[in-house]
Amino acid sequence: MIRLMTLLSAAAVVLLASQGPHAHAAGPTQGVTDTEILIGTVTDLSGVTAIQGVNNANAIRMLFDEANAKGGINGRKIRYIVEDSQYQVPRAVQAMNKLLNNDKVFMTIQDGGTPMNNATWPMAIEKNVPKLLPLTAARSMYEPFHHLKFSQTSSYVDQMRAGIKYFVEQRGKKRLCVMYQDTDFGKDVLAGVTLQAEAENLKVIAVTAHKPTDTDFTANVAKLREANCDLIGLGTIVRDTAIIISTVKKSGWNVDLLGQAASYDTAIATAPGGIGEGFYSMTPTLYVYPDDPRPEIRDLMARYKARYGIEINYIGQTGVTCAEIALEALRRAGRDLTVDSLVAAMESLDTFTDIYGNTYSFGPKEHHGSTKAFLAVVKNGRWVPVETRALAY
Repeated sequence: MIRLMTLLSAAAVVLLASQGPHAHAAGPTQGVTDTEILIGTVTDLSGVTAIQGVNNANAIRMLFDEANAKGGINGRKIRYIVEDSQYQVPRAVQAMNKLLNNDKVFMTIQDGGTPMNNATWPMAIEKNVPKLLPLTAARSMYEPFHHLKFSQTSSYVDQMRAGIKYFVEQRGKKRLCVMYQDTDFGKDVLAGVTLQAEAENLKVIAVTAHKPTDTDFTANVAKLREANCDLIGLGTIVRDTAIIISTVKKSGWNVDLLGQAASYDTAIATAPGGIGEGFYSMTPTLYVYPDDPRPEIRDLMARYKARYGIEINYIGQTGVTCAEIALEALRRAGRDLTVDSLVAAMESLDTFTDIYGNTYSFGPKEHHGSTKAFLAVVKNGRWVPVETRALAY
């Protein structure tokens, strides 16, 4: 009898192994009922990046609610739960634990922040829960390849490499420096500048690191000014970016500052006193302003403002695109919605164009939707493209 049980156990192991990495226990799919799909988000609603997290989650909720009002997805309505991380890793872990184990969501969407996502990815993978299109451009959102990982835009490394290449080869910059948050996000930006400097046979001559909550950058700026930098790459988000720009200008130093998607925000462009004027940033897509001539864009912006009382910002527009991708994938996944059918549906989106005209491509071997990056600069309180074409390295 013992030998028979041993043989049966061995056979079961072989059977599970033969089913491949997507195999999981049969039974009801977590977060899916006959009438409902439960989707969550962990993002910053009250911390240093709240201006991004709130706007983004608002946009996703609006599109989900509008889909529900039209009958839902394949006969199911979406119930959307947003948890506040305050841009802090411990709070993000706590919030993700709630979504996975208490709420039992089917998937999460646009979870905010690089360090927060890096900390919560193992939790989601253990539960076989997709974290769809996280709100970060970190490489770790799609590397190493995993069937549950799908990333929306070009990485911070890609963006900074393309920007540094442009400034070195087109603007003659040679003395490169970096100011960055001492987080996974900031280190990705530092890596991008460093890699491209090496490709251009240059060196990063000075760096400074800071905490996301720091508000005094006088010493940081003084150090880089002493190094005589002619271009500073910023691994910063909104609040620290605005303070750094202000500190540089108040010191009377005329040096170019280059950010990336996390600093490409209308709050920077419209900062009081024209602080943002002349600030450069790389961005996967270009911000669409309310005076855009396309009627469908104007209608979208009007709906957002009527509901929330504020203009949709760039990260809000990112949320619109993410929600559009998710809704189409859920439709394609069909009535028999499982994690595997969602993954297959995402991989079928080989050419998906959002309402803004941006195209994303996914496939069985490609879970990174886009590698494009544009260079923009603040002029007269607006983000203006420096080049109409996307840059690469």
